[in-house]
Parts: sequence; C-alpha cells; structure tokens
Amino acid sequence: MRLLFVCHGNICRSPMAEFVMKDLVRQARLAAECFQIESAATSREELGNPVYPPARAKLAEHGIGCAGKRARQLQAQDYAAFDLLLGMDIANIVNMQRICGGDPERKIHLLLDYAGRPGQEVADPWYTGDFEATWQDVLAGCQGLLDKFV
Repeated sequence: MRLLFVCHGNICRSPMAEFVMKDLVRQARLAAECFQIESAATSREELGNPVYPPARAKLAEHGIGCAGKRARQLQAQDYAAFDLLLGMDIANIVNMQRICGGDPERKIHLLLDYAGRPGQEVADPWYTGDFEATWQDVLAGCQGLLDKFV
C-alpha cells in the first residue's frame, strides 16, 4: 500500500502522520516493505525545511523519530505513484485536486474520514500551538487507516 499524507507546508501535520503511520505499521508487525509511506506539501513555502521543532518534539514524546525528513511539494505524478493521498484539511484537498488534475480514481481523502469523522479536519498546530490536539487527530486517522489493512 502506497500512502501519501499531505498538508500545507509538510513540516507539521503531514510528517507527523507519515511517521505515526510508519510506527503503527512497525508495531502491528506488518511487513514494512509492503508499505510506502511518505508526506508532502501543497505549497512551496517550506520546501527543504525539516520537521517543525514542536512537531518533532511531540513525535519524540512517543518514541518516534523523524530524522532526515525534509519538506517536499506534491507533484502531479504522485497521483499515479500512490494508492491513497490523504489531506489534513479541506483546503489541502482542493489544492491536491488542482495539483493532480482532479481525482478520477477517488484516491484523495481527508485523513479523519478513516477515524469515523468524515469531513472533519486535523487540527492545525501552526495556528493554535496545540500539538497534542494534532497528535490525537493524526493518531486516530492513522489507526483507522491501519485497521483497513489488518
């Protein structure tokens, strides 16, 4: 399964989801080679930047590392390269569809759709500073997503 998590800058929510999902796959003892898990941005604002320090700290609180991750932008060819593209909020979804030229295969979804919270958005800590709320949303979405595979 090839999963791409997407947010605005690829320094907070989407890398948190990328590394939480990788950790959940590891904990579930699923073959990591059966998964390709990455994250990207819809904007160019943070390209090349590492994970935002408070997001990195929140992951570290749970024993999850994200060393080496650098923000990258979603490209049109990512649509063919991934099975699911998971946006953190509605603005991400709109931009993902624009970048990818639509969603003819219905691959683009909100992450929280998989947490039984259709239409809801992952809390954006960039504006609130509440990385715990983001952690809870990301964990719920990723766990719900994993439950689809086990």
